[in-house]
Amino acid sequence: MIRKLVTVAILFFAVSLSAQEITSSPYSFFGIGLQKFKGTAENRAMGGLSIASDSIHMNLQNPAGYGALGLTTYTVGLSHTENTISSSNAEDDLSSTNIDYLAIGIPAGKLGFGLGIKPFTSVGYELESEDESKVSKFTGRGGLNTLFLATGYKINDNWRVGVEGSYNFGNIQNKNLSYQKGLQFGTREINRSDFSGFSVKFGVQFEKEIKNNLQITGSASYTPSSNLSSDNFRELATYSPISNTEVIADAEEIDVPNDEMKIPSEVRLGAGIGQKRKWFAGLEYQRLSSSEYSNRSFELNNVQYTDASTFRAGGYFIPDYNDITSYFKRIVYRAGVRYGENGLNVNGEDINEFGISFGVGLPAGRLLTNLNLGVEFGKRGTTNAGLIEENFMSFFVSLSLNDRWFQKRKFN
Repeated sequence: MIRKLVTVAILFFAVSLSAQEITSSPYSFFGIGLQKFKGTAENRAMGGLSIASDSIHMNLQNPAGYGALGLTTYTVGLSHTENTISSSNAEDDLSSTNIDYLAIGIPAGKLGFGLGIKPFTSVGYELESEDESKVSKFTGRGGLNTLFLATGYKINDNWRVGVEGSYNFGNIQNKNLSYQKGLQFGTREINRSDFSGFSVKFGVQFEKEIKNNLQITGSASYTPSSNLSSDNFRELATYSPISNTEVIADAEEIDVPNDEMKIPSEVRLGAGIGQKRKWFAGLEYQRLSSSEYSNRSFELNNVQYTDASTFRAGGYFIPDYNDITSYFKRIVYRAGVRYGENGLNVNGEDINEFGISFGVGLPAGRLLTNLNLGVEFGKRGTTNAGLIEENFMSFFVSLSLNDRWFQKRKFN
């Protein structure tokens, strides 16, 4: 078991060094970036539902779910997104590939523990504006990740509670290039912030069988607001825009006070109904107090931050979980839909997001190991008021490995 612990620790360290989320969304320019989905591929294939938990799948969105684990579970998720961004007079295709999460869940009687790393926000954009006399270019990259430690406790057959402590960290860099047409030199401004801070999440889950193996499920989680410390850097430079390169003539580092940014509070409430190892259908509501956000580097008079709300619906179906003669009857078929207000208003237009997702869970190997595949089709934003609309297609995959770490051994 010690060897397994060391291996897991090395993997977490390696992934934490390279887990910077990559995105290709112009809307990641605002706040501390685009909010990333923080659940597993299984959740994402059901519209992002975080309601149900079981003994062989991790629930990264509600720490109470760790109290349901029956086997030690390792999970890793990856995704690839194709994004078409459109304005009223132009269109471009972008893509990004990411390691989404790496986590391990360990059962210990009525307790369960979880450790892992998952995305928080992501920044990746390139914007340009031009009029008769001036050209401005904005680029950004970076984002935040979350390293978490969680525990869940099974109070009885109906109730589970849990708590998650997180260390949020990362950096964001924004660059603004601006020059007057016909002049040899322009100005360049670079702003970089290194973020770090702690947060906590509380969760509760309820399950009760009502009749004929029919089970109702309830779920709630709450994340209080917290602070991020920000170590800031700013550089101003004079440059010559020659052949799309930046030839620096003069540069000066500007003292910028270090400060704090607030991570808004979040509430999730959900309920569902189903039969264990057969089918499940649920609804969920999520509210993020994103009106507490502000933009880090640039004054934006045409932008307002509002509280964000998301509605989700989804579920799964298994034809026959115990049929050892038919592989296809043991496949888990998942589907879901989501619609949300992103908490951002630009030029008087609310930036909303819609997604519909499908997926399968494929049995693989022994001890209930499974390979999860999914796809999501979605839309973000609008072309009204000179804005940008994104139409994206995301492919995602996860591998969930199950093992027994603690076994009673018999000696003759």
